[in-house]
Parts: sequence; structure tokens; C-alpha cells
Amino acid sequence: MANVKKNDVVEIIINDIGSGGEGIGKYEGYTLFVKDTTVGDRALVKVMKTGKSYGFARLQSLIEPSPYRVEPRCPIASKCGGCQLQHMDYKKQLEYKENTVRNCLTRIGGFKDFTMEAIIGMEYPYYYRNKSQFPVGRNKDGSISIGFYAGRSHTIIDTDHCYIAAKVNIDIIKVMRGFIEEHQIEPYNEENHKGLLRHILTRVGYKTGEVMVCLIVNGKDILHKEELISRLRTIPGMKSICLNINKDKSNVILGDKIVPLWGEPYITDYIGDIAYRISPLSFYQVNPVQTKKLYETALDYADLHGDEIVWDLYCGIGTVSLFLAQKAKMVYGVEIVPQAVEDA
Repeated sequence: MANVKKNDVVEIIINDIGSGGEGIGKYEGYTLFVKDTTVGDRALVKVMKTGKSYGFARLQSLIEPSPYRVEPRCPIASKCGGCQLQHMDYKKQLEYKENTVRNCLTRIGGFKDFTMEAIIGMEYPYYYRNKSQFPVGRNKDGSISIGFYAGRSHTIIDTDHCYIAAKVNIDIIKVMRGFIEEHQIEPYNEENHKGLLRHILTRVGYKTGEVMVCLIVNGKDILHKEELISRLRTIPGMKSICLNINKDKSNVILGDKIVPLWGEPYITDYIGDIAYRISPLSFYQVNPVQTKKLYETALDYADLHGDEIVWDLYCGIGTVSLFLAQKAKMVYGVEIVPQAVEDA
């Protein structure tokens, strides 16, 4: 076993991917996990932390890039904690995810002889996400920061543009940034629990184009709200603007109370031919393109003939329930969140 120490710089070849998307390689038998690498990379890495049987390292330079390596579309992909695999070819990403499921079935589940069908990927894996949560804070220079948390931290990576979220978010964040700066709306500070605006939550109907903006606040109201409403209403598709009250001293994003500011308390979207009502607290699958494929596959596998009674546990707003109801005799949904039940 190699005598690997912190701050050592060593050369390794990445031969596997970990559960968090980090590359895995060995240096003289010692396993190292390295963020921002992929299978086939030959790299110089700096050891940052060591344990008895494995350690963590940081990519220093690529000696020979993997044939599966691509340039991330997002310029902050390596900093942001939202995406871990943008530097990997999408087909290779699908292969990795398929192998992850297979390994869970064999290593954890103990299954040996089973047939696993090929994973079903997306035709265009960008701008699909229908829900986004943007933390609000301040940069070191005091300017407003809106974006996403860096990996394993609450440091906000400032950005107006997420390449997997609905494009309308670009306009929403620009409006919100201007409003916050102009009216000096103070972002929430996690350390002293002061400040008002914690997060900006958006939900978008993939098929309908309807848009919801929900501001999570550490208070009861927000100043200059009529002006804010006027600005947000200029964004095409805007249907719902509301506040979510969260005064808890915790990392939980949403509180329980919703205060409508303008429009409907929900937006509507479709999965297949079925319309769903989506409110701020409702669970709804974030990838509508793949959700449709998933539900159609589940309905096909269920092989319902019209005389079955189906129970959908933890049903949320009833997305699966209503899909299965197309062919079942009766579907019962069980859910604990009152707002989700109301939406269903």
C-alpha cells in the first residue's frame, strides 16, 4: 500500500465513478476520489484528505483527457453544487447511471440473475427543470448574490443562468436582482438570522408555459410589493406570485405558510393528456420530459385491464394516481401534505 500523505501530488488514471459523480483512481493501490474527473482521465491530482483505505484529491492538471470528457456547457459547472457530470459525455452519463442502478441491485439487494433493460435518456438534456430554488445573499464585496450553493457548502455561486432550468428563470433573476438592489432588500443571513429574503422559488409549466414566483422570506411581508408585482408581470407566462413565510433558524428552505400576492395560488401543467395543479408546496417531478416516459413505462408494465384497485402511497398531487386511473377500476392516493391533497 502506498504511503500517501496530504498535499502529495500524484499521477493516477480514473477508472470508475463514485456515487457523487467524482472520479475514482488508484495510486499504488490506494484509492483516491477526485472531483471533476471522469473515466479514462490521466491526471495529476493533489491529495487533500487521507483515510485508512481511501482519500480525496483535487484535480491539478490533465495529462491525457478521457475520450468521454467534454467541455461543460455551463461556465460555473465545476463550482456549482447543482451538476456533477457536465464534463462527461451524456451517453457516458447514462451508462454510469445505469451501472449505478445495477450495482445497487447486485451489491445491496443481493440480486444475481435478472434482466435489466437499457436506460431511457433525454434527446436534449438542457433547460428542462421546472422547479428552481435560488438562495439570496451577499458577495464579499457586499453586492447581491443570487444563484446556487457550491458543493457541500452554503457559499452562493452567483449566476443568472442555469443550463438545466427553464429559460424564463434568466428573466426572473434579472428582475429580482434589480429590485433587491434598487430597494435595498436585505438578504437573510444564516449566521445572525437577520435579513428578509432567503430564497427565490420558481415553478414553470413545461407544456403550458405558466410561471410561478414564490419568495421565501424571514418576515410577514415585503416592501414595495406592488412595484415588484408590476415588474414580474411583464415576464411572459407569469400566473402566480406569492410569499412563503419561513422564520425558522434552520436550513429548511420552505415554511408552511403561503401568502398570495398576485394571480392564482397555483400553476397548471400537463403530463401526457392529464392536467395537474401545482402549488408552491406541492411535490411534482422536476423533469417533465422524463416523467412522461417514466409514467408511460410504468403504465405499460402495470398491464392494467380495468378491473384492478390500485393504491398510490405518498401520492403527492396524484401524478402517478391519475396516470394509472386511465386503465384501472379505482385508484386510491394516500398523502400527508394538505396542499398536495387539495391540488390533487
